[in-house]
Amino acid sequence: MAGVRVLLIDESPERAAALADALQAQGYGLAAQLAPRAFSIRRVQEIAPEIVILAIEAPSREIIACLRQLDAELPRPVVMFVDRSDAAMTRQALQAGVAAYVIDGRAARRIKPILDVAVARFREAQALREELRKARAALAERKLIDRAKGLLMRERQLSEADAYAALRKLAMDRQQRLAETAESLLAFADLLNRR
Repeated sequence: MAGVRVLLIDESPERAAALADALQAQGYGLAAQLAPRAFSIRRVQEIAPEIVILAIEAPSREIIACLRQLDAELPRPVVMFVDRSDAAMTRQALQAGVAAYVIDGRAARRIKPILDVAVARFREAQALREELRKARAALAERKLIDRAKGLLMRERQLSEADAYAALRKLAMDRQQRLAETAESLLAFADLLNRR
């Protein structure tokens, strides 16, 4: 983690200075330090940190909204240190993409292990998201191929195996993926049916 750029967001200048010292002592690079009111997706884009740390009394609606946007547009590990919390706040923060939500635990010796866990959890969550995206894409492709096979079976009175073979041959002839050929075939059939 040496040299990892950290954006520190803290509402207390004294606490921020102590946290910045602890981060730098652990080998982290302080990319910037902001007050919570200055926290925005635009500022994160400008600063380009690898980890975001928020040290606040409790998360506000504005902070949660910014974290949701960050998770959707510029995902990165986020650690939130809070002074007080309740179950609803914790749930909202975690749903907004916070990888580590720590109540009253800013001791310098704890910083590195907390950040290590946050980075590991973030990477795991990103891997799961990617897996889900791929599964959804595969399912969508499978549906296209099945619809195209169904069209060939209806229009050409082919068996399912023969329709698949015809679709596969057409894809190979065009040097396309099967799903691309299926999509083209369905679009062409749709165009013919509109006349």
